[in-house]
Amino acid sequence: MTRARSIMIQGTGSNVGKSLIVAGLARAYTRRGLRVAPFKPQNMSNNAAVTPEGGEIGRAQALQARAAMRPPHTDMNPVLLKPETDTGAQVIVQGKRRGTQGAGSFLRDKSGLLEAALESYRRLAEDADLVLIEGAGSPAETNLRKNDIANMGFACAARVPVVIAGDIHRGGVIAQIVGTKAVLEPQDLERVVGFMVNRFRGDLSLFDAGRDDIAARTGWPSLGVVPWFWDAWKLPAEDMMDIASRQGGACKVAVPQLERMANFDDLDPLAAEPEVTVEIVPPGRALPGDADLIILPGSKSTIGDLAYLRAQGWDIDILAHHRRGGHVLGLCGGYQMLGKTIDDPDGVDGRPGKVEGLGLLDVHTVMAGEKRVTLTEAVTRDGNLPVNGYEIHMGRTTGADCARAWLSIGSRAEGAASPDGRVKGSYLHGLFSADAFRAGFLRGLGHESLAGYEDGVDAVLDALAEHLERHMDLDQLLNLAGPVQY
Repeated sequence: MTRARSIMIQGTGSNVGKSLIVAGLARAYTRRGLRVAPFKPQNMSNNAAVTPEGGEIGRAQALQARAAMRPPHTDMNPVLLKPETDTGAQVIVQGKRRGTQGAGSFLRDKSGLLEAALESYRRLAEDADLVLIEGAGSPAETNLRKNDIANMGFACAARVPVVIAGDIHRGGVIAQIVGTKAVLEPQDLERVVGFMVNRFRGDLSLFDAGRDDIAARTGWPSLGVVPWFWDAWKLPAEDMMDIASRQGGACKVAVPQLERMANFDDLDPLAAEPEVTVEIVPPGRALPGDADLIILPGSKSTIGDLAYLRAQGWDIDILAHHRRGGHVLGLCGGYQMLGKTIDDPDGVDGRPGKVEGLGLLDVHTVMAGEKRVTLTEAVTRDGNLPVNGYEIHMGRTTGADCARAWLSIGSRAEGAASPDGRVKGSYLHGLFSADAFRAGFLRGLGHESLAGYEDGVDAVLDALAEHLERHMDLDQLLNLAGPVQY
């Protein structure tokens, strides 16, 4: 068996395009015939994916696995932090919930997490020719260097070569990369083998002097200047910073941007429809009165986000929309909000307590029991249309409107609907990825589906791979990858 090699892409900051770069590299090297495995030691995201073995990883690693044409696995993201409050997060280790920690206690106590990350990394390497590793945030955050497992802490422990990626779209990319070198410790600098610049717009030759200046000031070789990839929005976003309204056709879908919004990739297939306009409504703005559909998305803190929704006045907008004959769909946490009450006796969703919901569905939710994390195959009860998705929630919802469940998962009824059918809720994420289901749903709103979503994602990944082949030196990058150390 050929010994696997690995290389790590670290960024000068958050949201510089690391996830997309790794996805594109995974598809490019897979197309070259290599067995590629994506890996991110530590991620922070409420947009999680479910793996076949019933674990959770960051959505970006699931997309990267798809780019590498292999099933997602919990080893691809062994430490996942899911923020629940401004100062605390749920900690997922190798796919399973370890508990909730405050930010301060997590920074002080990461016992066993580096060991888990190294174990997962080496296990992945046993079935790969190349492991592509994504960092998190920036290695220049010197206040976080002690006990770091996301960037240089992992790179040093695993002795992995590192490429630093900067984002020229933000401005100041020369300072981003040169400044990163200036603050890194000597042992961290030993890991760096090159740099790249991402998201350039315009004539690439205009940055030749800037690229050469970075190389001269750092002593690192340039692996490429990558132009803006215009179809990036068609791929599932991981960070809430990446979600945006998408102007399309006459069918308007309004989505309140909740504070702890989760699993918002549910919206991507709708945004890809030419006939659909998806409007993400930020805080401080009313929900549009001309929407065909309001979607209440998933949430990492249902009761907290319900209070946030009310503080924005969106509850009034939703009730008015429904009175005008509009449709409302709640997914997971959004489904729970549509009911009459949400009861959290043990504080599994935050502080213990019971609150009134929006009352558009005659259902009641109790937050209790084990977290349900599973890939799910379902069919619609009215037309037997197949739906493949996933469940990732705590709590159980019951009530009169569950008698009008509109999905079946084997022999189990799923979801609830109002008597007039204009308000629906479900725990199933990923519904709209199924082309036939999405087409039927849009027909119910009086509009037509014109897109094939799943095939479109793979076409974009192929285009991204070709984009990186043109603008990065992938041969040199592969030569810089080092053997996986055991």
